[in-house]
Amino acid sequence: MKLWFNLMSRDIEAQFRFYRTVFGLPEAEAAHSPIYRALETKDFQLGFNDGRAAYGLLGLDGRQAPDTTGPRPTVAYATFMLASPMAVDEAVQAVQAHGGQVVKGPFATYYGQWQAVLADPEDNVFRIATDSLPEGVTAPRLTT
Repeated sequence: MKLWFNLMSRDIEAQFRFYRTVFGLPEAEAAHSPIYRALETKDFQLGFNDGRAAYGLLGLDGRQAPDTTGPRPTVAYATFMLASPMAVDEAVQAVQAHGGQVVKGPFATYYGQWQAVLADPEDNVFRIATDSLPEGVTAPRLTT
């Protein structure tokens, strides 16, 4: 199985460039169209739909996110698993350098991941993580 995850975007070219630059992913050239751009690996495709066209094409009229000046609602997010804590820290720097924002982190999770919660230039939330912690960092205890 291969996952395709699509973002409804205001500017598909800008979103494509942001994620391509931050993660260094190759383009899914066969998927390129006037209303769609995508990045692809053997395991997933991350696509950027032109929201003005895609909502209608998919029968999703009336489900558009409100175009407000505040934070966009978060109903789903992608997590990009990276190779090391250093890769997470480097990706956080790249996100900030290319117009994204740090929402939280990097931080140690109670389940032993080093992770950051971020937002892209269109305020879509995503996480980057790795399944190990930096040297000298321990996982916090889960408190309920």
